[in-house]
Amino acid sequence: MIYTHDNKRYKELRIDCERCFGLCCVALYFSASEGFPTNKEAGKPCINLKSDFTCSIHKNLRNKGFKGCTAYDCFGAGQKVAQVTFGGHDWRQAPESAKQMFEAFLIMRQLHEMLWYLTQAFILQTDHGIKEEISSMLDNTKRLTLLEVDSLLALDVAAHRTKVNILLKNTSEVVRAKACGGKSTSSRNRNANSRRLDYFGVDLRKTNLRGADLRGACLIAANLRGVDLSWADLIGADLRDADLSGANLINSIFLTQSQLNTAKGDSHTNLPMMLVRPNYWSR
Repeated sequence: MIYTHDNKRYKELRIDCERCFGLCCVALYFSASEGFPTNKEAGKPCINLKSDFTCSIHKNLRNKGFKGCTAYDCFGAGQKVAQVTFGGHDWRQAPESAKQMFEAFLIMRQLHEMLWYLTQAFILQTDHGIKEEISSMLDNTKRLTLLEVDSLLALDVAAHRTKVNILLKNTSEVVRAKACGGKSTSSRNRNANSRRLDYFGVDLRKTNLRGADLRGACLIAANLRGVDLSWADLIGADLRDADLSGANLINSIFLTQSQLNTAKGDSHTNLPMMLVRPNYWSR
């Protein structure tokens, strides 16, 4: 089974900071415990945000202690809110709309993240009936991103995410079962009340993770050097400081740019076509 990513499908889900108003630099809170030098309140502009919404230390974020910035990915929600929801009117020109814009950004980011996962699920799913369901959910989610701001803010995002997650989990089980030769996959064997897998700092180089269920797994500082993660479901997995040097992630399921941005890797790490190798990885 060969999986070829269709980059065109992900185009609108890529960040385009030039078309945004620095929303992630204002709407989000910063925490000194999460890759920032100090704490910052939500709704307060970062001290490095310039008047034209560019960052004064963009090329030196990690050296200046803003590791959290290099890890963040809005899935294209920033430019959608800036250019579509608010029609190109920024929060400095219209300060009365600032609060709504920041709240809308937080909701849009969730919707775009769901679009990212649904897009991959649509490409991966082979069951025609479920594929139609995913297509319908994709269309519905896209319509939600085009709502007027008041309707967007009133949206029950949690309820919508629950529906999306059912389709994502189903797709994961189908794909991973095929990768494992039709054998049952680990997610089916998990106890419903079991805690997430904890591999904090664990050496996993000799562990077979091909087609593994790593949904929500704690892989912080785990040694995954040279590991084959083909068809492994990594949705929600915490990859902070995980060593992915030489690992095979080409066909990993539900991997995101933000997860890669928090991990370590090198030029030998094999990545899916729709993701970019962080420039601060070792060569």
